[in-house]
Amino acid sequence: MNRLFFLLIISLLLGVMPVNAQNYSTHQVKKGETIEEIAKRYYVTPFDIYGLNPDAKKGLKPNTILIIPISKAKKPKVTEVKELQGFKTYKAKRKETLYSISKKYDVEIEDIKKYNTFLYANNLRKGDKLEIPVFKITKVEEEVETNKTYIVQPKEGKWRIAYKFGITVAELEALNPKMGDVLQEGQQIYVPNIAAEEEKEIDEKYSYYKVLPKEGFYRLKVKLNLEKEELEKLNPGLDESGLKAGMILKIPFSEAAAITSENFEATNLISGINDYSTKHIALMLPFRLNRVEFDSISETKKSIVNDPYLDASLDFYSGVLVAVDSLKKLGLSIKLDVYDTKYQPNTVARILTDNDFENVDAVIGPLTTKNFNVVANELRKYNVPVVSPIGTRIKLYDNVFQTRPSDDLLKSRIIDFVKNDTLPKNIVILADTKNMAIANELKREFNVSTIVFSRKNKEGKDEYFVTKEDIETALKPGRNIVFLETQNESFISGATSILAALNLKENPEDPEMEKVEVLLTTTRFNGAFEGDEVDNTHLSKLQFTFASSSKSYSEEDNNMFVKHYQKVYNITPSRRAVKGFDLTMDVVLRMATSEDLYMSVNSTPLTAYVENKFAYKKQLFGGYYNDAIYLVKYDDLNLVEVKQ
Repeated sequence: MNRLFFLLIISLLLGVMPVNAQNYSTHQVKKGETIEEIAKRYYVTPFDIYGLNPDAKKGLKPNTILIIPISKAKKPKVTEVKELQGFKTYKAKRKETLYSISKKYDVEIEDIKKYNTFLYANNLRKGDKLEIPVFKITKVEEEVETNKTYIVQPKEGKWRIAYKFGITVAELEALNPKMGDVLQEGQQIYVPNIAAEEEKEIDEKYSYYKVLPKEGFYRLKVKLNLEKEELEKLNPGLDESGLKAGMILKIPFSEAAAITSENFEATNLISGINDYSTKHIALMLPFRLNRVEFDSISETKKSIVNDPYLDASLDFYSGVLVAVDSLKKLGLSIKLDVYDTKYQPNTVARILTDNDFENVDAVIGPLTTKNFNVVANELRKYNVPVVSPIGTRIKLYDNVFQTRPSDDLLKSRIIDFVKNDTLPKNIVILADTKNMAIANELKREFNVSTIVFSRKNKEGKDEYFVTKEDIETALKPGRNIVFLETQNESFISGATSILAALNLKENPEDPEMEKVEVLLTTTRFNGAFEGDEVDNTHLSKLQFTFASSSKSYSEEDNNMFVKHYQKVYNITPSRRAVKGFDLTMDVVLRMATSEDLYMSVNSTPLTAYVENKFAYKKQLFGGYYNDAIYLVKYDDLNLVEVKQ
C-alpha cells in the first residue's frame, strides 16, 4: 500500500488529520495513465497532485493510490442525448407498477407512456402489453478548462494574485512557468478557473501572512497570538483546506507579522513617468555651518572631521544633488530648498515660521528624531509628506514616511530566514547580559537551542568573552547556526575567532566523525561588527548573514550613479551619499508616476535603486513605514545579497 495513503487512513481513524478529509478523494493509477490525464479528470493541476503525493514526481506505477484534492474549479455541465434504437415487448404482471417497470428497464415513466398512449387515460393492469423503448444514451460534457486567462491589474504582484485565487505563489508560478520575476500591468497569466464569487480581494485594513514550511496552528498561535478559530473566521475555507506552506492568510493589522516586500517585485518607475510638472522638495539637514571655520582650507576640513553632523549632512546632500541632476536628465524639473537645522529645535521652529511649506510636495529630513517630530507634526495641517532618512524611533504621524525598516522587522526577517532553512541544524545563542531579552526570545522561537552567555567577573559584571570550551560544549556535529547578540566589539572579535577556528575542523581522535559546520548570524547588525578588532576573514569563513536596510553596491556592476558621483566628487560614494541619491530618486519618481507620494504606496508596492529599496505600508492609525529588507552575508570578504 502507498505509504502516504496508509498515513491518510491512519490519520482519519485516529482523528488527527490536519485537514477535513472530505476535501480529498483517492485515485488508483491505471497502467499507462499520466499525471496530466489524472489532473484533467479531477479538474486540478499536476502541481496540486504532486503537493500531496511527492513520490509521484518519480513516476506513476500501476495500482498506486493517489490522494486527490477536491477541485474548486467550475465543473463541466453534462447533458444526456437519447436516441431511440427500438422496442422491447413486455407483458405486465400482477402488482407491477409503471415505477417498477421503469426501474427494471432503466427508462423514464414518461417515456413508457409516450409509446403506450393508453396509459395516459388508464392505470396499468395485469396482462397489458407494453412497448418498452430502448435508447442509446450519449453523455455530452461541456468543455470547461481548469484554468483561465487573467489580466494583471495595477499594483498586483504574485502574492496578491495568489491570495485572490486561493493558491500559493509557488502554485501560481507552476501554472505560469514563463511569467517572469516581475509582473507587468496588462500581462496575461493563467489562474484557477474558480467562480467569481470565490475570488478574494485584498483589504488594506488587514495584514497578510505567508505560512512557512511546517507551520501549524499552534506555531501560528505563538507567533501571531491568534487562535485557530480566529484564523478560520478571517479566512473562510481554511477549516476545510487546512494549512499548507506558502498559503496567504488574512490577519489583523500587524507591522511585524505581515507579508513583506520580499513577496513583491521591484518596479522601475522611469518608464512610467507621466507628470512633468515641477516638484518642490525641501531638504532639512544639521549642517551647523555656523560652527565651521572658513578662514582656511585646513580649518574647514578640520571642522568637517570634528563635526559628525556636518560630515553626515554633506555626504547625504552630495547624493541628493546627483539625484537632482539625474532627474533633470529625465526631463523632470526640481525646486530644491535646503535648510540648515543646526541641530537646534528653535532653529527648526524658525524655519517653519519664516517659510511657506503649504505648497511643498515633500520634505526630506530632519535627520534627528526630536527635530523630525516637530516638523512632521507642524506640517500635518498641510498634509505635506515628511520623509525620515534614518530614524526608527520617530512618531509615525499620518504624513510620515519612515524609510529605515524598524529593528523589529529586521529581527523578524532573520528569524524567519533561519526557520525557513529546512536542513537539519543545531541552534546556539551567544549573548551578553544587555541582550538577555533577545536571547530568551530566540530560545522561545527555537526551543531546542542552547544559550551561552558571556563570562562575568566576581562582581557579576560582564567581561564580554566566552571560552573555547563554552562554545565547543554547545556545538554539535553537522550544521550549527549561531546567533551572536551583542554590541560589544571585543566580544564579537573573540567569539568569531573561536567559531572560525572550530568551523569544519576535523576531530583528530575520530577523523570519520562528521565535522562541525558553523554559520553565524545576528538579529541586530550594528557598528561593533564593523569594528577594527573584528576580522572580516572570520566573518567570511562563518558566512555571517544578517538582515539589513541596504546592501552594498558592487563596483563591478558598472553603476551609472557611482560613475557620475566619482566624476563630480573624485571619490567613491559613501553609504550616506548612496542613501541620499536613492531616497531622492524614489520620492520624486513616485510623485512623477502617481497622483502624489501617498497614492504611490498602492500603485508602486516596491522600488529598488543602488543600495536601498522601498516598500511602504501604512499603519492602521498612523503613517507609512518601509518594510523592504535585504538579507546579506559575508562571502570571500565581500557583502553579497542572499537570494531567497
